[in-house]
Amino acid sequence: QVQLVESGGGLVQAGDSLRLSCGTSGRTFSGYAMGWFRQAPGKEREFVAAIGRNAGTTYADSVKGRFTISRGNAKNTVYLQMNSLKPEDTTVYYCARSSHFGDLPSGSDEYSYWGQGTQVTVSS
Repeated sequence: QVQLVESGGGLVQAGDSLRLSCGTSGRTFSGYAMGWFRQAPGKEREFVAAIGRNAGTTYADSVKGRFTISRGNAKNTVYLQMNSLKPEDTTVYYCARSSHFGDLPSGSDEYSYWGQGTQVTVSS
């Protein structure tokens, strides 16, 4: 059974930092890209960042320079370091594993396994 569990969300002020974690279990995750997405109520799921099997990364323009995605040493944990947070970053954040070995996709339809999400709220 595949499981992804996010943690680390919370309420912070604009300019603060948070680090989200995504723990994985149940299937192989090395060799697959891991991504972070976010989704506000009534809106489509939005790509945030992804990290590939060789540690290559890609980011949405809206978070480039502020957010950093990384893998833990055991490769079964993925992190999203979020700095200089803005009120518009407020939403639920999800981690996901890509569908295809070796890819580094940014489309949500290219990810098969999803966590339950963690809420991030940034006050102004």
